[in-house]
Amino acid sequence: MNWDIVSSYWRLYLDGAWTTLQISVLAMICATILGYFVALLRLSSLSVLRGVAFTYVWVLRGTPLMLTLFWLYYATPFNLTLTAFTAGLAAMTINSASFKSEIIRAGLQSVDKGQLEAAEAVGMTPLQKMIRITIPQAVRLVTPPYINNCVIMLKESAQVSIITVPDLMLAAQRAYNSTYSVAETLGVAGAVYLTMTSAIMLLQTLIEKKLRMNRK
Repeated sequence: MNWDIVSSYWRLYLDGAWTTLQISVLAMICATILGYFVALLRLSSLSVLRGVAFTYVWVLRGTPLMLTLFWLYYATPFNLTLTAFTAGLAAMTINSASFKSEIIRAGLQSVDKGQLEAAEAVGMTPLQKMIRITIPQAVRLVTPPYINNCVIMLKESAQVSIITVPDLMLAAQRAYNSTYSVAETLGVAGAVYLTMTSAIMLLQTLIEKKLRMNRK
């Protein structure tokens, strides 16, 4: 391992890691919000809304993120031009939302209907039932698959380098183009990705521990 190469490009890696964190965290937040509404549509009593949501999930889960990236960056309709970062964020959001919506839908459906009927009997509004009963119980069930999906999102964010988003992977590619040293340039990138994903998994452990304590 040539540490001179690593020390020469640390700022490039730092900037790339920051961009990776930015686009990943923003996409996680946006995908969670969009996924929640898609899950509600999937549970709607209106067949038209269920059909639209099902089609969205079917198409986005069945096509690769790279295809969505290229579509939004190179083939946006109405002559709309998106920056590389915006296109990458949008692609990651709508792609991940299709997976998150299924995770959230499963959590919402897992809540005992008897509890919801009892809440309705005592006069709770639909919003009160959602906040006090459905969401607290669903969160415990969806936390592991949800955070696993976030880990996958962070790793798949490397694909945004294809459309020139200056993320960690593009930083590694630029360092390699200057040094032709595979072990050092890719090794550092791999170590940084592993550090970030490990932090998310540690957060998952802490959240699950907290949820278990709250149930006692």
